[in-house]
This record gives sequence, C-alpha cells and structure tokens, in this order.
Amino acid sequence: MQLSRFGFSVSSLALSVQLALTAGMAVSTPVVAQEQQDSVKNVERISVYGRHNQLILDSGTATKSNMALMQTPAAVVVVDKELLSVQAANTLQDAVRNVSGLSQAGNNYGIGDNLILRGLGVSYTYDGMYGGADLGNSFNPTRTLSNIESIEVLKGPATGLYGIGAAGGVINLVEKKPLATEQYEVKGVAGAWDTYGLMLDASNVLSDEWAYRLVANHDSSDGFRGLGSERNELYATLSFEPNSNHRLLLSTAYIDDKVQVDSVGDPVRILNWDSINSDPGWVTADLLPNDSDTDADGNLGIQLTDEQRAVLAASISAIDGLHPLNLGESSLISPLSKPNKGEEKRIKLRHDWYFDNKSSLTQQLLYRAYDSNLTRQTGAYNYVYWDRRGEINADPRAPILLDGNVYPYSARRQEYRKQIASEKTWQYFADLKLSWDYGSIVGEHLVSANYERREMANKSWSIYDADGTAEGNNALPYILDIRNPNWPTGDFEDYSPVLRSNYDKMLTAYGISAQEVLYVTDELTVRLGAAYTTIKQEYQHKGTDRAPHIGVEADTDDGGFTYNAGINYQFSEQLSTFVNFAKGRTAYSVLGSLVNTASTSNIENRPDSESESIDLGLRFTALDEDLIGSVVWFDTRRTNLRYENELFNDNPDDPEYNVSVPQYFYDDENKSDGVEVDINLAINDVLSMNANATWQDAIEIRSQEASGQRKGIPKKLSSVWLNYDFMFNRLSAPLQVSVGVNYVGERTINSTSFGLPKATIKSFTRWDAALTYTADSYSVKLNLENLTDERYYSKALFLGGLPGNERNVKLTATYTF
Repeated sequence: MQLSRFGFSVSSLALSVQLALTAGMAVSTPVVAQEQQDSVKNVERISVYGRHNQLILDSGTATKSNMALMQTPAAVVVVDKELLSVQAANTLQDAVRNVSGLSQAGNNYGIGDNLILRGLGVSYTYDGMYGGADLGNSFNPTRTLSNIESIEVLKGPATGLYGIGAAGGVINLVEKKPLATEQYEVKGVAGAWDTYGLMLDASNVLSDEWAYRLVANHDSSDGFRGLGSERNELYATLSFEPNSNHRLLLSTAYIDDKVQVDSVGDPVRILNWDSINSDPGWVTADLLPNDSDTDADGNLGIQLTDEQRAVLAASISAIDGLHPLNLGESSLISPLSKPNKGEEKRIKLRHDWYFDNKSSLTQQLLYRAYDSNLTRQTGAYNYVYWDRRGEINADPRAPILLDGNVYPYSARRQEYRKQIASEKTWQYFADLKLSWDYGSIVGEHLVSANYERREMANKSWSIYDADGTAEGNNALPYILDIRNPNWPTGDFEDYSPVLRSNYDKMLTAYGISAQEVLYVTDELTVRLGAAYTTIKQEYQHKGTDRAPHIGVEADTDDGGFTYNAGINYQFSEQLSTFVNFAKGRTAYSVLGSLVNTASTSNIENRPDSESESIDLGLRFTALDEDLIGSVVWFDTRRTNLRYENELFNDNPDDPEYNVSVPQYFYDDENKSDGVEVDINLAINDVLSMNANATWQDAIEIRSQEASGQRKGIPKKLSSVWLNYDFMFNRLSAPLQVSVGVNYVGERTINSTSFGLPKATIKSFTRWDAALTYTADSYSVKLNLENLTDERYYSKALFLGGLPGNERNVKLTATYTF
C-alpha cells in the first residue's frame, strides 16, 4: 500500500499529534484512513508518517506536508526506531552509520554532535524546532535517543522551513508522544567499562481530552580510555484535545550530563619528511642535520650533538608525520581536564488548529537554554624534525633538550582551555496549509513564518607551558614522553590563566516562505518554494587580558530570497525519479566574532553566506513494498566564505598601511559532489536490512583554486545492518540474529602550518553483532561491538585521531506492562 496523492488532508507536523492521540490511525479521506489503519494493525507506529509492514514509506520533513517517499522531490532518509533499538544506539553519534553522507566532522575536539552531511554542516531540530547548533565547541550537546521515535534527515538547504539552515541539511529528531493506551516500559543496560543505565517510559490517557507521556533516564559509563559520561534526563509531554478542531501539546525536557572530552586523541608526531633527504622509513642521524643558517638570518635552530641526533633518529618510524602514533589504551587526558558539564532545558507549546478537512494551522513556540562548562587540553605537539621557513628545528618548534638529554617524544606548546558558554533561544513557527483541487490536479498551499532569537555568551581562559607563558608566570611542566606523561599537579587556576575570549552575541532571524505542492497527475509531483529570510547579528567584545577594553559593537544584517524547486515523476509503482534545486541562507561566524573595521570595506555590504544544492535521484521499491531504496547524485556547496587577502599588511606601523587594500575577500566556497545509496528491506517479519553507501568529493575552493579532500571528511562511506529471525523449538518466540559492518574511508588531518602536509587517518572496517529475544512483555538483547577488535579512529581531530571503542559487550533488558 502506498499513500496516494489524495492522502494529505492535514499537515504532517499537525498529524503527529493526532496520530499519537489516536494510536496511529491516520486522518484522511475515509478510504485512505481505513487502508492506513489496516496496514498498521498490530504494528507499533514509530514515526508520525505512514508505514507498511516494517518500512516507513512517508515523510513530511522535506515540505512539512506528509508525502509518500516515492513522490517526494527531495533527498530524504528516515531511520526507524526498531533499527536504532536493535543496534543499541543510545545517542545520535551511534546512529550516524544509518544515513548515507552523514559522518563525523574533522577538528571537532570530540565535543558534542558536530556532524557533517555531504561534507558540510547540519542543523538539528526536535519535531522541526531548534535543537542546538553545530557551533564547534559550544552550544552543541551530545543528543541522546532516550525520547526519540525516529530520525529524519533532509539533505541540502531547507529554505524557510526550519529557520537558520546549515548547508548540509537538517537532522530532525521525532520525539515520543502520548499514547492512546496505558503503557509502561522499564529498561536496564549493563556493559563494558562499568556502563549502566536505567530508563522509565510511561504513557496513559487521563480523560477523553487529556493524555501524558513521561520518560526518565539515567546512564553512566567510565568509557574506553577514560572517556566517561554521566547523564540524567527527564521528558514530560501533556496533550489536550478539547474537540476535533483543536489540539495542544506541551512538552518539556531537562538534560544534565557530564561528558569527558579528548581533544588530542592519538597525535601525529610532527616530522616533516620534505625536510629530510629520505623517503619515509629508516632514518639515521646523518639524515637529520642541524640548522646551518642557510637563510642567513642569523638565527639557528636547536643544535643537537651526534649522539642526540642518533637518539632522535632511533625514535622515528615510517608512519611518523603521516599517521597518528598509537598510544594504546592510554591518552593525553590530563587530570586538569574536566568533563563538559552541560545543562539543557526546553519547553515547547504546540497548537494544531484544523479549520476543516482541507486546511490547518500549526503554531509552535519554543524556549531553549543550554549551558556548558569544560576544561580541555587543546595542544600537546610532539615536534621531531622540521625545516620551517629555512630554519631547522626553530625553538620552540623542536624536541626538548634538558640537562643534555633530548626527549624525542616530548610535547611542547601545551595549552589547556577552560570554557564557560551559554545560549538562550526563543523560536516561533506558524505553518499554514490549504489543500485544493482543480479538476484532476490536487495541490497544497503551504505558508510558513518564523522568528528566532539567540542570546549567546562565551568566556574562555588558557594556561600554557613555558613556550606560551610570559616569564615569571607559573607555566605547565613539559610532557617529556607522551606515551607515559608526567602530568601537572594542582588545578587549572594554579597556572596563571589568561582570559582569551569574552563576548556576548545576539542573533535574530525571521522570515516567511511559501510553497506550492502540485500533484499534477498520479505520476507527476511538483514542488515550488520561495522564502525571504533576514539574519541579524550583534557582537560585543567584553574585554580580555590581551585586549582589556570593551570593543565597538560589530553588527551584520543579511537578508534576501532563497528558493526550492523540485519535480518527481513516478514511472510505475516501483520506480520514480526526481530532480531538486535549492538555495538557502546561512549565517557568517554564528559563534565567533565579527570584524567591522575600515579595512573590511563595510562588512555589512559583503556577500551573504549562502548554500546551494542540486539533487538528481532515483527511488525504487519492490517485493510488495517490502523494499525501498534510492540513488542520489548531488552537488552541494556553501558559498561566499571569507578568506584573507595576502596583499593585506597587518603591520599598522607601515606608512602605507592598507590605504585601499581589503583585509578579506568573500568568494571562497566549500563544495561537495558525489553519489548516495540507501536501501531498506523488511520481509515477512523475518528478514530486514539497512544498507547505505556514499562516494563524495569534498573540496575547498580558496582564492579561486580547488584543494584536495577537506580535512576529516572521508571520500567513501558504507554500512550494512542485517537482521534475521530464527525459530527454535524450545523458544516461544524467535531469536533475532543481527550482523553489521561499517566502512569509513581515509580522512586527511594534514596541516602545512604545522609541517604535516600529508597526514591522514587510515580507513577502517568494523564488524558488530546482536542477539535479541522478544517475548510478549519483555525483551533481552546482547550487543557485541567491534568483533574483530579493529584498531580504528572514530573521529578526525586536529593533528590526530580519536580511537574508537575496542571489542566490548552490552546487555539490555526491557519489560513492558
């Protein structure tokens, strides 16, 4: 059964409340409603959209209007609750493997859900409302799936639909809603590294008009390599349906967590092979000559004796300077580092007003507050050998020499950073839908208006070793051997912290969008949309140790039109194709400062930061809709990025100081193109599969020249998860056996400014498995992760990689009553 072009009498976001309150019975024409009711009988609806057997076939994320995926002219992927459950995916990080094009970002210091889609940033929403931004090191929590029914990913710009949009797309987390019947669920988790969890999920109908759902969760873990976490969550939802025309939903969330951060992981030793007259491999002392002042500047780098150079040479291996050094189960997480203490509060009120069976208005008002407090190590660089600008091993970019001894595994330029940040957000959305028909053509007028205001504050302090500390201040001790560090004692405040960043920022965005969805024939669907969006930013420097005066406020005002245009043609019930063009509007430097000086030539008039995307897709279904899949070719980019003008001289003492030379240009871009494949299969409640693959070329265009693959972004990704139910005579229910394999290609972590132009993280393949037994009221699941004990890097960090979990086990028991 496929939802027809007439099965969309209310908007999908409005439909979510009604579906939750009526136990999954869709609101549509009588015939379609009966078909939907029959199709979901005895099957839990885990999304707000249509489902056939075990597959979700509809989505409203692309247009905010419920559409069959086979008719949707946009690249959308839906991740099912059942898949997340069998994988024991407890956080959004765990779910990344299930969506083509979605991967971990490079240089994210291990903090929060800093993900990338098609090599570009993403927006996060809960039921379409703001859920924290992808802003680097602040305001970016690790989102759990305790209160999530399904995950929907819209790729490319989402013009006018969700507020400020990132170039890569939107990750929409569909939250749990009150059920129409009384149900209670208790879940317990135990696993490796002292991992424990306990969750209660309760829902009931209070009267004909009122229903509630309450989810409480606690989990904690010491974590692999000491990356521990502790999380407490409480979600409460209350629904009110006074009559058939009005429905109200009040939802609240409180999350308190502590997540340890590893900013360094396994570091790359800073050995520049271009400075050595040898290919990577065995190095002798004579291949590491001292600096001889060939540049005649009178400065000599650190001078080593023959014996000292022999010690240095003996420490070098063929991977140094090219790949991270394997530190085993140890890490560079100092006792001075403190977990990221995050506290998030959300309250949302939603009103669905159905004027009649062809028109509706959905209004949502959200308040969100997030506070973050952490202390992390941002640098521990092991300098080995580097001819930098004609000077070999310039101090301090050189191995440490103490009392005549050279320490080849020492770490210099250490920095610890303490950061306190907060964000408060108000967001309002109004979505109006008017359905119409004219002869054989059926259509929808969709109008959205939004307002968003974010108030941000950020302060950070740094402490350094002697390489970065003023004389007389209490410096951190050098780490003499990163393989077995000698850690500093005391507290962060004992080492003369320097206030490096201190600002307030206000961001206001508002806009209006209009879409027309046309079902021209049973085969042809057209979507046309346009939006006008304004983004205003106000930045105020509040004073630091290096710049103690309060700065002049720097403001920007970006505004303009964007669009979406898509066509979908369905050749048959089994095959359709679509093309979609989209242009969105993003914001410059949402987290960082805005510069407004004479040298920038009126920052208000510089080009707006925008995103553009072209998708050409093919969708197919088979086996009586037990299989659905898609193949999409895409070209997605973020344009008008800022870069520095090489002709700009930053020396104000120069008598010809930049009289007419701009400091920045604004025509750089990040560009990704490639192919994505997604397949979902579910046959006879026995066999199911999720498979996806991505090939992408993600490049930077700087000064109108294209670079290689961007840092931390793999060119190839693929994942398969297969479930099969076995029936045994001694068991009253089948035993589900699951096997998963996840492949991530090579990622670059190169940095010419640090002497590592060719550093990479190698590709990896990880195998996982699960055994699940589900009876009438309880379920027991055993997850086995990393079966082959593969040594791999889950994230690309700055000049290093974050080691993924070693082989481990997790047991989950669930009781429902």
